[in-house]
Amino acid sequence: MTEFSMLGLAPRLMKALEAQGYTDPTPIQAKAIPHILDGRDIMGLAQTGTGKTAAFGLPLVHQLLQIGTAPTPKTARALILAPTRELANQITDNLSGFIKGAHLRITHVVGGTSINVQIKNLTRGTDILVATPGRLLDLIDRRAISLSETRFLVLDEADQMLDLGFIHALRKIAPLLATPRQTLLFSATMPKQMNELAQTYLNNPIRVQVSPPGKAADKVTQSVHFVQQTGKTALLKRLLAAHPGELALVFGRTKHGSERLKKQLEAEGFAAGSIHGNKSQGQRERTLQDFRNGKIKVLVATDVAARGIDIPGVAYVYNFDLPNVPENYVHRIGRTARAGATGLAVAFCSPEETDELRAIEKVMGLSIAVASGTRPAEAHKAHKPQPSKRNGPPQGSKPRRRFSGQKSRQRAAA
Repeated sequence: MTEFSMLGLAPRLMKALEAQGYTDPTPIQAKAIPHILDGRDIMGLAQTGTGKTAAFGLPLVHQLLQIGTAPTPKTARALILAPTRELANQITDNLSGFIKGAHLRITHVVGGTSINVQIKNLTRGTDILVATPGRLLDLIDRRAISLSETRFLVLDEADQMLDLGFIHALRKIAPLLATPRQTLLFSATMPKQMNELAQTYLNNPIRVQVSPPGKAADKVTQSVHFVQQTGKTALLKRLLAAHPGELALVFGRTKHGSERLKKQLEAEGFAAGSIHGNKSQGQRERTLQDFRNGKIKVLVATDVAARGIDIPGVAYVYNFDLPNVPENYVHRIGRTARAGATGLAVAFCSPEETDELRAIEKVMGLSIAVASGTRPAEAHKAHKPQPSKRNGPPQGSKPRRRFSGQKSRQRAAA
């Protein structure tokens, strides 16, 4: 199948695709859409930037178009769960283009905005509800929405839901949905818990995979600079100055560190902005729009943005701080080389981050090319004092911080 016309989509959808410039489906779309139209549950695995939203959105809209009647007040026929506000907004924008001119209604509910406005918007009911788990539970508690007529469930970026501890919210939400239902799970990586998630919520699913989990987009050129932590800011400024007209996305680990870096870049004359958990939803949306329009050339962000930025013009992704979770690296660099374009992903690795780099390279199954500095020798690792099973870690060593608890994960992601 090389054209959308061969997938059996409704004529109205074909016109919408043509108007938006879609011609040929991506591999994940070509493989997933026919199975979804057949009513099968799907576990879709594909790297970021390959069109997963259209892979579930097009067949979902097709099936909803066949119903032909308005939804019951305070109900939703289809529920799409996303782990972050940015991703929920992005999904809503994409699907709005598919239903333009149709009788379908799409509503999105996320934290950081007025819940009273959202309650009002849900009064008439909706065909498609795009939501973050926390805000959805708040609305359910207020009896603003019932899921008793929801027969389609989409879990987008399911691996990040697991990482952020949203599995607890999902356990509360899933029993409220109608049965039987069709469930679609999409992700870019495949952590061990994903199979358990699929076995619990999917019925005899078909696994659709177009690239090995953890693999970055083919057109992303990766490199790493080995640099002291104190030298990262100067290095970033030098690299950004080398391509002043290009859009660059810079990932930091913490909210405060990202904001501080943004201010340092502004002080040097760079048109920079930032998005993180300390910003209101309105501030985040305005900053993203400025970045999309090119008013801001450098966007500094925490991982909250890794799943919600779909801007084809991002030419560079800088990992100023390496992520604690190696799979997050894949999502970060997936913000470049989108829609068939090329892009560069540049990582900064301090001596304290060599373990994170090794974990990333293990997940991706490759060795990232060295742009500057010297890769630490693997040999030194073998000479480190080994913890004694009886006596604990070597004297004077400090335990490495792990974000293993649910609350810690949520704080880190914000």
